[in-house]
Order: sequence, then C-alpha cells, then structure tokens
Amino acid sequence: QVRLVESGGGLVQAGGSLGLSCAASESVFSIKSMGWYRQAPEKQRELVATISSDGSTNYADSAKGRFTISRDNAKNTVYLQMNSLKPEDTAVYYCNAAVLSKGDNYYRNYWGQGTQVTVSS
Repeated sequence: QVRLVESGGGLVQAGGSLGLSCAASESVFSIKSMGWYRQAPEKQRELVATISSDGSTNYADSAKGRFTISRDNAKNTVYLQMNSLKPEDTAVYYCNAAVLSKGDNYYRNYWGQGTQVTVSS
C-alpha cells in the first residue's frame, strides 16, 4: 500500500534550521494535497502547513514567516523548510497526504510515521 516516509528531523539549537522531506511510495497515481502536522508530548496533533495540487499553501500562525512548504509532483514529495527554530517547535512532525492509488477510484488519507524535531534553548 501507499507509504509516506519522512526524513530530516534532528536536534538543533534555537535559531537554527532544519529541512524535512516526505516521499510517497511507487503505487501512487495522484496526490491531491500534502501537509505537515506536529505533535508535542501530551498535546494534540496540530497543523503546521499544507500545500494543494495547484501549489496554494496554508500555514499555522506559529509557522508563518519561518517555515516554507513546497512539493515536487514528479517525485511525489513534499518538503518543509524550517528556519529560526524555537524550543516550542519541538515535536514529532508527521507527513500527511490525500492519495489516489492505482486501481482505486477515490482518495485516501495517509500518515507517515513521524520524524523527531528537537530544538534546544
């Protein structure tokens, strides 16, 4: 089945940068939208940024001006460039995508396994 695989997480000092990527598996026929969510310990998962198939983007207020989401449709990949990181950005970051698989006739929502981002003060 479709799998989303994230990479790029790690440990960084406040003010630093990290770039995340998420690639969908080979069974993908089409991806309608992709996004990044995050979940800190003992908190609900929250939206960070999304990008639609036409390139339109949406950001959480906390991410505006610091994070940039982009996608490469040919590679079925979404990216999140995170600059000026703050300790409160510490969370597990999850990739999300609405995917039409070959042989299916409707989009399904998929989640990656997550990648840890830790920002030290």
